[in-house]
Amino acid sequence: MEEVYQFLKDCSTYYLATVDGDQPRVRPFGTIDLFEGRLYIQTGKIKEVSHQIQANPKIEICAFAQGQWLRIAATAVRDDRVEAKAHMLDNYPSLKKMYSATDDNTEVLYLENGTATFSSFTAEPRTVQF
Repeated sequence: MEEVYQFLKDCSTYYLATVDGDQPRVRPFGTIDLFEGRLYIQTGKIKEVSHQIQANPKIEICAFAQGQWLRIAATAVRDDRVEAKAHMLDNYPSLKKMYSATDDNTEVLYLENGTATFSSFTAEPRTVQF
């Protein structure tokens, strides 16, 4: 999981896919946190992505860096604890202009039942479960 975290952190931007009814939706994301042994992402509860995840928590993430790409399939689980939100915001202080660990909008979600596959054109794919 540490390797998955570091890859996403190094990319700085990755792409998160959700399902909206029968329509896939993909958007850029930039937050990734390792807290209490779990990978976390962050968004706002008022955003469509949050509504889509609550309706269907199965998500996929795709990232690319230095000739290698990473695909993650996981279930996103909301964690409403202030500690989890504060940890994320402490690691992304620029978000504190828009979010607070105690507001009703900040949402952090951990990735559960994750399968991460590292791929490239020069090596066989390698899978990590977390």
